[in-house]
This record gives sequence, C-alpha cells and structure tokens, in this order.
Amino acid sequence: MSEPTRVPSRVFRPAQQEAESANTASGTPQTEHPAYRLAFQDMDFLLREDLRPVRFQLELLKPQLILDAANIASTFVVYGSARIPEPSKAQALLELADTPQQKKIAERLIEKSKYYDVARELAQMVSNFPLDEAGKRHFVVCSGGGPSIMEAANRGAQDVGAESVGLNIVLPHEQAPNPYVTPGLSMQFHYFALRKMHFLLHARAVAVFPGGFGTFDESFELLTLIQTGKIDPIPVLFYGRDFWNRVVNFEALCEEGVIGPRDLGLFHFVETAEEGWAIVQDFWREKEARG
Repeated sequence: MSEPTRVPSRVFRPAQQEAESANTASGTPQTEHPAYRLAFQDMDFLLREDLRPVRFQLELLKPQLILDAANIASTFVVYGSARIPEPSKAQALLELADTPQQKKIAERLIEKSKYYDVARELAQMVSNFPLDEAGKRHFVVCSGGGPSIMEAANRGAQDVGAESVGLNIVLPHEQAPNPYVTPGLSMQFHYFALRKMHFLLHARAVAVFPGGFGTFDESFELLTLIQTGKIDPIPVLFYGRDFWNRVVNFEALCEEGVIGPRDLGLFHFVETAEEGWAIVQDFWREKEARG
C-alpha cells in the first residue's frame, strides 16, 4: 500500500473564512441581533469592562507578532521629551514668548535642542549594525513614535535607509506618529503598561534624553527592574549630565540611604552619540568575552 503523498496541515476552516461566511448570514431577527455575532467580530463585546484581560493579551501579542515578522531580535530604545525643538525651529519658541518666565523656558528648551541632533546621529550609528548569522536585526531604533527627541531617533534611522519602530499611545489630545517611523512598524497602544513592557522586551540598550514625567516614568522603571534583578543589566545612557543632576539629585538619594552606591553604576552620563554608542558596544563585547 502506498503512503499518502500529502497530509493537510489543518482541517478546520480559517477564522477569516468563517468570519466572511458569518457576515453573509440571512437577515432574520436572530441573525441581526448582537448576540449572534462571532465573539471576535463583536466590538461591543470586546470593549466590555470584563474583557480587559483579553485586551491586555491582544495588546501584548500583536506588536510581538509584528516584530517577529520583521526579523527584529533586539532594539535600541530612545526615551525623551516631546517638547524639545529641532535646532532649526528652536528660535521660534523665543519669538512666541510673551513673559519673562516664558522667555526663560524658551531659552532652556533652545539650549537642549542640541540633543535632537545627538539623538538623530546616535540613531544613524546604531542602525548600521549588521544582521546576525540567522538574518535577525539588532539594535533597531525604537521610540515612542511622537515628536521631538522621538522624531529625531526615527529620523536618524531613515537617514541611513534603515527601518525603525514607533510605539505610540492613545492620548486625550491627538498625537500622530512622526513621519519618520516605518509604517509597518508603527504601533498604537491603549495601555501604558503594555507599551512600556514592549519598550523593554527587546531592548539591549536605552538612551534617555532630557524629558518630563513620561521620560521619568519609563527610565526609572527600567532602573528599578535592573536594580531588583527582574531583568539583566543593559547599557542605560543618560544624555545631559547637567540637566539630570539639576532635576534629580542622585548623590543625595545615595547619601539618604534610599539607594546604594552600586546603584549609581546602573547608568552612564553621556553627551555625544559616539560616546554613547562606544559604551554600548564595549558592554556587549565584554559580556560576550565573559561568556
């Protein structure tokens, strides 16, 4: 007796095919009632309060599948303010300032505009990292997908013909993805917690530029995860020593005993793209040498 030449990989009809069939159901009181909708096509059902755990799972799974399909094995994450202007547009802030306080703030933002160029240059450097033997991509630039420092990071990747990731978030005021994010890698989140998880699942280096509450939230959660051993150490670069020492007294935290002296070694203060990228490369070379 001859062996079968082909055994099908599946016998159940695909969900998409079933969904198409369900949408052609005859119009009767039963089929037109919401109760008759397939569960995964019923938005009213999926948005119910008690379906939140399912939405968590979907928001965790979708970006992972997209990154897997793109052969992205690791990312270089860039955190930073959405308010620091591009240098060529920085002077406009001062022209719009009406009060002495507004002018002082504008001057400080203009001073920090240099970090737009630094983030862009850093992204250019890391985006040239070669594929590994399995064809996987590493140190793919990943930002929050918004303006300012995030835009600079995605823009730097595009400058050298590389793709980059943008993890945007639904906010009460509209925040569209910046135009430099690769469309197929531009994702939107409802839950901040899931977005922050995706920032770090593939991160093998993180650059933290001057920023506000969001940047603090993301970067200090990362430091906490490393400090507590929830994740292995990775290079963490804090750009702008003067800014960070002005807004956070790290030494005082140590002197007060609420962090340990070793915790000050969880991150590096840096100023230039070259300096930051050298620290990242040295970190992983040394780790590989130690086995």
